Amino acid sequence: MAIVRILVDGYSLLHAWRDLAPGEARHSAHSRDALIAELTQYADSTHTPITLFFDGSGAPAGTPKPNAPEGLEIIYSTKGKTADDLIERTAHRLKPYGEALAVTNDFAERDTVISLGGMAQSCEEFIKDFQRVMKDRNHFVKTHNRREANRYKRR
Repeated sequence: MAIVRILVDGYSLLHAWRDLAPGEARHSAHSRDALIAELTQYADSTHTPITLFFDGSGAPAGTPKPNAPEGLEIIYSTKGKTADDLIERTAHRLKPYGEALAVTNDFAERDTVISLGGMAQSCEEFIKDFQRVMKDRNHFVKTHNRREANRYKRR
């Protein structure tokens, strides 16, 4: 069955992805913006929509909701709810449409999503997959540009 949506625990991924926004606090707006930029590229490259969940209590008061590019949905949980709660609910609701892939380092959360009929992946494995997809994309673009440049020169 196809993956219909990737559900990402934002702060879990930020804590695992140390090369992203180095020197910045993991809960900072700069780190969140860097993650949003990278996941936008991934969603564009894989044509798989992504929902990025952040614990609402983790965002400082007055944090504006970022503008979500197409293919990427950004959700902050409300008071009394966690990103995990929302990921579980979303995975359950997506079941009739296909499998949801949850990206988190929370073992209990991964087990719950799997029991709901979804798939789960650790943040480290997702980062490796992300890097592979971006490498493949860059190779494709480079090859395409070279081919187009050669075609232009022949005319």
